[in-house]
Amino acid sequence: MPIVMRLDVMLARRKVRSKALAEAIGITESNLSLLKSGKVRGVRFSTLEAICRFLDCQPGDLLEYEPDQERPQLRQAG
Repeated sequence: MPIVMRLDVMLARRKVRSKALAEAIGITESNLSLLKSGKVRGVRFSTLEAICRFLDCQPGDLLEYEPDQERPQLRQAG
């Protein structure tokens, strides 16, 4: 998948443990682990907002786009 979660990087930069973040935003440590590993198909905006608020960061600090080389490029209408 071309969207990569970089939550682990931001946690390290902020020197915050996963357990502290999970407790602060009200999700389980196992769900946070799935989110960090990118094994989820989506994330609620409310969860993303809570993470950004707690870590004092922007969504772009957590999410990165890495184009998939195997997928054909979409053509823009025009």
